[in-house]
Amino acid sequence: MTAPREPVRILHLHSSFALGGKEARATRLMNLMGPRARHTVLSAVPDALGARDAIDPAVAVAFPGAAAPALHGRPGLARYRRLAAYMAGFDLVLSYNWGAMDGVMAHRLFAPFRALSPLIHHEDGFNEDESARRNWKRNAFRRLALPTAGALVVPSVLLEGIAADEWGARRRTQLIRNGIDVAAYAQAPSVGIPGFDRRDGEVVIGTVAGLRKVKDLPRLVRAVAALPDPARLVVVGEGPEKEAIRAEAAACGLGDRLVMPGFMAEPAKWIGHFDLLALSSRSEQAPIAVIEAMAAALPVVSPDVGDIAAMVAPDNRGFVAADEAGFRAALAELAADAALRRAGGDANRRAAAERFDESIMVAAYENLYGRALGGRRLFSEG
Repeated sequence: MTAPREPVRILHLHSSFALGGKEARATRLMNLMGPRARHTVLSAVPDALGARDAIDPAVAVAFPGAAAPALHGRPGLARYRRLAAYMAGFDLVLSYNWGAMDGVMAHRLFAPFRALSPLIHHEDGFNEDESARRNWKRNAFRRLALPTAGALVVPSVLLEGIAADEWGARRRTQLIRNGIDVAAYAQAPSVGIPGFDRRDGEVVIGTVAGLRKVKDLPRLVRAVAALPDPARLVVVGEGPEKEAIRAEAAACGLGDRLVMPGFMAEPAKWIGHFDLLALSSRSEQAPIAVIEAMAAALPVVSPDVGDIAAMVAPDNRGFVAADEAGFRAALAELAADAALRRAGGDANRRAAAERFDESIMVAAYENLYGRALGGRRLFSEG
């Protein structure tokens, strides 16, 4: 009888492990790996570990903190040598976003001289400092660091083009679209949103986001406050911009119609309380929140950023706006017309089932990670 194989040892290098889109995907994949893997997570922002609560308690995961080399700090060979030595204790290294790029550089510098495990880098987008134009120094650093990465994974066509044109990584870039368990969103909401009770005649406009400047949520507050009909704005998420959002709502007279419950797990159980999803971001790629809204049969209003216009169903594309006036007009039109919301939401649900079910995403990661591990399977027995 064949003895069971030891779990794969995976090191995750995160720019931050506060729960956002990339962390939601990473923790979901960790949960699906189950006992086939043991995980170690380093965060470049040591205290930003909110996503750990989304990991199944049965999953073997460690957060070594100060016992591991720091991901963030002054560049230098000694520091990179320590990071490379730490990586040598794992079977696979997965790095995420700019904040983990020092780990990628350590791999690049020392892989030719020592037996380092394969590294796969993931890029999901940018903060406000690169929302309009990339930093040329960071682009140059990425060009230098990425050549020993086994692959560069991106979730959007827009980011695929940036990786090719600005980072020189065309041959190693792989587009893997985000996915969710679409079927889980078919049920009526079973969990309440703290602080929210629906009032007669109002439209509930919701958003799910990390509360960061790049999400520009004060812009959404102002747009909702200007609607002629009663509307409630529900902002689900945590982040440093919370008080700025509250202050904007107070200034616009929306204070008593703004609900901010903080982070909420398992959106399939509560996102159905929304009548529509609205984004106001300056920069996006392929937001998981949009896929979740589509699966829950919600229409989406958004600026035309990232791949959002291509993600939503054709019936919804008219509400992905090119400018501020169009954004406000789209929000007002959908808020005023329940039949239009239902039609757009139903079309979105069909599109989500066809293109964004997590089975498609998991199969792509199974193939990618499996190749790096010499055929070892992480999401199914083998």
